[in-house]
Amino acid sequence: MNLKTNILSPLVHLFYPHVCTGCGSDLVEEDNLLCLKCVNDLPHTNFEMHAGNPVEKIFWGRLALTAAMSEFYFAKGTLIQTLIHEFKYKGNTDVGMYLGAMIGSSLLNNNRFTKIDALIPLPLFADKEFKRGYNQATILCNGISEVTNIPVLKNNVVRNRFTQTQTKKHRTERWENVESSFEVKNPNEIKNKHILLVDDVVTTGATLEACGAEILKVQGTRLSIATLAFASK
Repeated sequence: MNLKTNILSPLVHLFYPHVCTGCGSDLVEEDNLLCLKCVNDLPHTNFEMHAGNPVEKIFWGRLALTAAMSEFYFAKGTLIQTLIHEFKYKGNTDVGMYLGAMIGSSLLNNNRFTKIDALIPLPLFADKEFKRGYNQATILCNGISEVTNIPVLKNNVVRNRFTQTQTKKHRTERWENVESSFEVKNPNEIKNKHILLVDDVVTTGATLEACGAEILKVQGTRLSIATLAFASK
């Protein structure tokens, strides 16, 4: 670092402070998104280490999964909700990449998610993605891919019709809302491959189930699921 940078850096930091995305406290290191306290407060589940974890139980009898996991527990008013809101609705895609990389590290540090051939983000309806500017699941996939080097297939599985928000629907209504709303455009691209389907939050799993069922219709496919967060019903 030269003398000019040494002099200017504190001034730049004074007028353009770099703050923690989670709590807003001042950060000195430009490359950090979270302060040490927020990093330590992240509610990791460690589901990736355990067969029969709560995410896998959601899909028992519904989807033939190889494995499933969520990186964090989700609860309203918590740090993880703040971070999801930042990259899902406020355009802070750096946070999504950062959290996706955490998922990627968890996938690498166990033997339950081996030999995954491709990442597929749960698709948004085209108009919704256009208005938002991106698909948050794709951002997570990009973060996972940076760590694992697994390729991301962004346009093969599509959502072919608009669906209403799932937030206030019970399980049966959620399934009816998303049934037949996904399509695999190029089956040969995923034929005989192990696919990891990625989304931000799983609650009842209805949307992931509908999408995963279409993927599993392709000859020889195996399916695993990874989400950023798990919200208990």
